[in-house]
Amino acid sequence: MIFDSHAHYDDQKFDEDRETLLASMKENDVGLILNASDTIKTSKASIHLANKYEFIYAAVGIHPHHAKNVTDDVMREIETLSHEKKVVAIGEIGLDYYYDNSPRDTQKYWFKKQMQLANKLRLPVIIHDRDAHGDCMDILKKDPPKLGGILHSFSGSCEMAKEVLALGMDISISGPVTYKNNRKAVEVVAEVPIEHLLIETDSPYLPPEPHRGERNSSLYVKYVAQKIAEIKNMDFDEVCRITCENAKRVFRIK
Repeated sequence: MIFDSHAHYDDQKFDEDRETLLASMKENDVGLILNASDTIKTSKASIHLANKYEFIYAAVGIHPHHAKNVTDDVMREIETLSHEKKVVAIGEIGLDYYYDNSPRDTQKYWFKKQMQLANKLRLPVIIHDRDAHGDCMDILKKDPPKLGGILHSFSGSCEMAKEVLALGMDISISGPVTYKNNRKAVEVVAEVPIEHLLIETDSPYLPPEPHRGERNSSLYVKYVAQKIAEIKNMDFDEVCRITCENAKRVFRIK
């Protein structure tokens, strides 16, 4: 069974075939999916999907792109939504210095606030970190997640990966590990113990080879598992089994 630990099935790119696509997951060995959020609207949509589909779980939170729109009322609503039965994490939260859609100080402020909320609620976190490795790690080190969590679609170095693991967190690997010249991701997979790796699609984004340029979906997460198996000289089924167990541990799913 495969666990896609990060997807966005509320995205409009799935509007035409969402139900048909999700109905096909079981026959394609995708057993569990975590639907992450980036706004109040998508948090509610993630919960709706989780309540509709037994194999989907939800995370709620505000993405750094939308940090400029966050208020204390928004945070109170995130806290209320977190109590829904199938919400298993706060996320995705973090920093994005590539697009800078929100001022960096604002991103950092609400990242810290959402970290504090996760610790208060005793929920793991799903961290978005793009071109912000230093500030992201500084915040995580100053207020470590009490219940752990993941750096999703990890793009850091082996040295950063070791720091993440030292905080009691795990690393999620996505489609770019399959890209021809992505040596850093290959090095990270080789270095990090399989017991601390998760796999994801970030659907509909970041499609793996051989599907670059297409809409991504959980049907393609197998390519990430295949690449990890190749790098670590492991059996594909064993990679799927262990990464699934890892994700279930992180999100406390029995």
